[in-house]
Amino acid sequence: MNKLTILLLFLVISACKQNSKPVKTEEPVQEEMSESKPQYPDAMVKVFDAHGGLNQWKKQRTLSYVLPKPKLPETHTIDLWSRKDRIDTEQFSMGFDGKEAWLLDTDKTYKGDVGFYHNLMFYFYAMPFVLADDGIMYSEAEAIAYGGKSYPGIQIAYESGVGASSKDEYYMYFDPETHQMAWLGYTVTYRSGESSDNVRWINYNDWQEINGVVLPKSITWHNYEGRKIMEPVSTVNFEEVGLSENSKPEAFYAKPENGEYVPIKMN
Repeated sequence: MNKLTILLLFLVISACKQNSKPVKTEEPVQEEMSESKPQYPDAMVKVFDAHGGLNQWKKQRTLSYVLPKPKLPETHTIDLWSRKDRIDTEQFSMGFDGKEAWLLDTDKTYKGDVGFYHNLMFYFYAMPFVLADDGIMYSEAEAIAYGGKSYPGIQIAYESGVGASSKDEYYMYFDPETHQMAWLGYTVTYRSGESSDNVRWINYNDWQEINGVVLPKSITWHNYEGRKIMEPVSTVNFEEVGLSENSKPEAFYAKPENGEYVPIKMN
């Protein structure tokens, strides 16, 4: 065997040794893609379902209604996804552009608190669906009684820093047979920064179905002594209710040229 043959044979053997090294292969790791879904108590889910279901509610984009106040009716419009809002009357307008509240009131007729009022009635009206918002903690509430009937309930508290009044508490009570919402107890801590044990009571017993969602036609405040609910005091009606899957233009919620921004105090 000549030297050239020996050299070629050596190169072939060397190449085979190099190629015989085990090759480490990494199998692709299949990540489980699961959409995180908020966890609600079973009773809360049944209440949502009794009002058309969360899926149907979340399809909707724009909510509007009229508060038929005798002297100055108000038209409220809310973007349900961004929570931008607007209130229009013949004398003034106010709203929230997603970052700041504003007021258009050239005649200086509005004497209230824009930061407090611009979305106040929305939260009362859009029950029980606003109780599915992020940052909510649920627990069982002691049942209440009214008119000889007992209503089970759920206590709603907010994580620190959620909303303008994270120390507010809500108590949602429902009909044990239909699971429709029947009562709302709530505390108000806005601008005080302190928790409150003064629970006010609203009765929900007048409903209407719009786009597959069951919303109030009216709500009624009641007198109370602690947890004892007494006679009705005042009723707020909601007229010309509209619910749409379409959004308003961004400019609709923006501060008008002659409007002014109004600070919102966060507790």
